[in-house]
Amino acid sequence: MKRILVLSDNLFLVKKFISIYLSKGFSKELITIAFSPKVSPLSEVQTIDGLIPVALNIKTEFAQVVENYDLVFSIHCKQIFPSELVRKVKCINVHPGLNPYNRGWYPQVFSILNKMPLGATIHEMDEELDHGAIICQREVIVYAWDTSLSAYERVQQAEVNLLNEWLPKLISGDYKAYKPKNEGNLNLKKDFNSLSEIDLDKIQSVGETIDLLRALTHGDYKNAFFIDPKTGKKTYVSITFIRE
Repeated sequence: MKRILVLSDNLFLVKKFISIYLSKGFSKELITIAFSPKVSPLSEVQTIDGLIPVALNIKTEFAQVVENYDLVFSIHCKQIFPSELVRKVKCINVHPGLNPYNRGWYPQVFSILNKMPLGATIHEMDEELDHGAIICQREVIVYAWDTSLSAYERVQQAEVNLLNEWLPKLISGDYKAYKPKNEGNLNLKKDFNSLSEIDLDKIQSVGETIDLLRALTHGDYKNAFFIDPKTGKKTYVSITFIRE
């Protein structure tokens, strides 16, 4: 039986994963849940369905992972997996984007802005970011009224649905993965950060302005801002849609 590690920074998806895993009849004895030390939700939860999560730094502890696990799931994990790990242990990524479009950080943000497709992808990991052979994926429509948060919530639901349908095959390896048709595009954290400060003097259409604000509106997160010319302080901006 395969020894499985689930590494994540998303408590919601980990809970869903474990619930699906147990519902399919897999053993608690063969799985470990781990979160990244710096962004860990360990303070929010003591156990998940009787499993005690741990903190794990994949960069410094990857040798232990190689020694102790046969399969690793990365579920919205912000840590970069070392090359030696993905070469020695099969690693599967649950990614909130429709590879190869908008690989990297916050795919829903960039799909709102560049109109490329959005969705959920489960793929084998290689040495590049959100790269590797695709196992399964599902597109999610982006509506004109979507914010980053509303689009992301539908992507998460698509990921849950894919896990429910595919988890036994993901664990057994009974699937045929395929390479993306092209390399697509990649967005890094710095690309997202560059969007946040609004240039009050920039000339653009109303539609482009609305797209920028909805792409940067994610619940209570403070993303979009402008600098008050009188005080030099930030003023944060978000957008709300009221649909008929």
